[in-house]
Amino acid sequence: MKERLADRGFAAGWSVVKALPEPVARTLFQTAADLAVRRSGSGVGQLRANLRRVLGPSTPEATLEELVRRGMRSYARYWRETFRLPVMDPVDVMARTEVTGWEHVDGVRSAGRGIVAALTHSGNWDAAGIVYRDHLGEPFTTVAERLRPEALYDRFVAYRERLGMEVLPLTGGERPVASVLTERLRAGRCVCLLADRDLSAQGMPVQFFGETATVPPGPALLAATTGAALVPMNGSFTENGWRMHFSAEVEIPITGRLRERVATATQALMTVFEGGVSAHPEDWHMLRPLWTADRPARASR
Repeated sequence: MKERLADRGFAAGWSVVKALPEPVARTLFQTAADLAVRRSGSGVGQLRANLRRVLGPSTPEATLEELVRRGMRSYARYWRETFRLPVMDPVDVMARTEVTGWEHVDGVRSAGRGIVAALTHSGNWDAAGIVYRDHLGEPFTTVAERLRPEALYDRFVAYRERLGMEVLPLTGGERPVASVLTERLRAGRCVCLLADRDLSAQGMPVQFFGETATVPPGPALLAATTGAALVPMNGSFTENGWRMHFSAEVEIPITGRLRERVATATQALMTVFEGGVSAHPEDWHMLRPLWTADRPARASR
């Protein structure tokens, strides 16, 4: 029953929100975000803890609380846009997106290499996908976590496929997802992966804003084993659009054991991410535990 209600809720969101006038939808979602901050549930509390690490422990409480408010409004904007993107003009999305660093993508592609574009949970990665797919001139491949109910997962996959993505399930696919991604990269194609949240809480340990966190080693591992370029991308919002910043390729060491090479590259990737998150912390939608200190039961094993 709970799963059916969740699916129906998202279905209603897609149907109703995309039909609303933009100013009405904006006010509705902003009001919901402010209410969530006042109620200060577990997600808001975790966002507050995460942003405190980004800003530093000496940050005044008033400054932190203002950032939490802006952060929740940004998160609400992401969901509002997710529901409305199917009726938004892709040409308009591209026109309102500021992109820096295309040279880090184009240089790799001109050399015939694949690209692992590693993203943070920042801005609107679906809107960014529209721009990225247009620039590439072909679909890119990404991976989606299986959601429950299955019908909800199917809605998200269909939605992203309509935006021009090839979407692979993280688990339960016809073939192992790593095998398909490896094929795409060795063929010189592009793969996009969200790389700043470890779903298992048992991933690669890194230092992130001065504390130990665990993150997925997959992006660096794919780059190391296929020869693809590991290219970080940070997304964020502008007042009336979106922002994408591609950084220079993260170099993978060519000597040493594979695990050590992957660990070095993953740490370098997260260091790049620190700069992107620091530049636009309000647009980093991290409402779940990331640092091991927030996962004491698992961290102690």
